Amino acid sequence: MQKVSQNIGQSIIIENKLGAAGIIGADQVAKSAPDGYTLGGFNDSIITMIPNLNPKLPWDIVKDFESISQVAIIEWGLMVSSSSPYRNVNDLIEAAKKSPGKLNYSSGGNGGPQHIGMAMLAYQAGVNMMHVPYKGATQAAVGAAAGEVDATLQGISTIVPLVQSTKARLIAVCTPQRMAQFPDVPTVAESGIPGFKMNSWFGLMAPAGTPKEIIAFLNREVSKALADPNVKDRLISLGLFPVGSSADEMSSLVRSQLEHYRKVITQAGIKAD
Repeated sequence: MQKVSQNIGQSIIIENKLGAAGIIGADQVAKSAPDGYTLGGFNDSIITMIPNLNPKLPWDIVKDFESISQVAIIEWGLMVSSSSPYRNVNDLIEAAKKSPGKLNYSSGGNGGPQHIGMAMLAYQAGVNMMHVPYKGATQAAVGAAAGEVDATLQGISTIVPLVQSTKARLIAVCTPQRMAQFPDVPTVAESGIPGFKMNSWFGLMAPAGTPKEIIAFLNREVSKALADPNVKDRLISLGLFPVGSSADEMSSLVRSQLEHYRKVITQAGIKAD
């Protein structure tokens, strides 16, 4: 948003609203005046996962928000401790089959993307693994690297420092094809769980009723910022892959992923305790 601020010649104040997995911050945006001055930068968890886990949200992601643009994607991977006996996905799944409910995995909290992603993986593999929620994604990854749990599914940006420090091992990536960054690491899909894929993304939204011309203006400015080489390099250095989209494309993505995670959460029996 710094580049957008520079381009339009107007200060943009970023206020991180913590608490309730982002629900409080989203509620503030939903209830703000639809004038383009209050926006929400949300990850896909608050947009497409939490609405399927919490039917009592004070807002509706489709009815109470206008999509502006998808901004960036974070690819995901499956990580174990460097001292783990599991060298690949098959090792982990076979061990889980032999000891149902004994192997465990960490997440950043109940109902979060690590929880949903790993529960989805276990469901598709036909195994039962125990969920161990931590107070945040970083803590969950560090716990897995320390061997406190058997595995964790995390964003690549969280995994890389632990792999580089040799504390952890990346045994699979959750992309449709292998990542150029890790050419020797197989995908989960090619490791015996066909069709499995998982990533996270960030998007920009405004309160419902924001005029279309304001949405169009903001979309153009976000696209312009994402095209800047310095912005691209900065995002990539953080493990984010800039994408951008039209407002309509993001709206379609929101609707399709809401339905996707509704099915996933129902099939896998995932609940936010």
